Amino acid sequence: MPTYAYACTACDHRFDAVQSFTEDSLTLCPECGGALRKQYGSVGVTFNGSGFYRTDSRGNTGAASTSSASSKAESSTSANPAPAKTPAST
Repeated sequence: MPTYAYACTACDHRFDAVQSFTEDSLTLCPECGGALRKQYGSVGVTFNGSGFYRTDSRGNTGAASTSSASSKAESSTSANPAPAKTPAST
């Protein structure tokens, strides 16, 4: 459940309240009974990891580079075929 910060407009009492999204905002100060104002600050979200980039939502880009590398390897081996092996006689 999210935590909301409130401040009283009369006595400047500040506090946090844990409320669900469906609950109504608090309106009365618990200290003096004055009107409350919801405080908005920085967003409490942290992104850990390497980051989010424009290409993250696209298909697997590693597969494209791997398939092009394997096709280059196949074309180089087909240009220079290995000599056929013959069974050794005993």
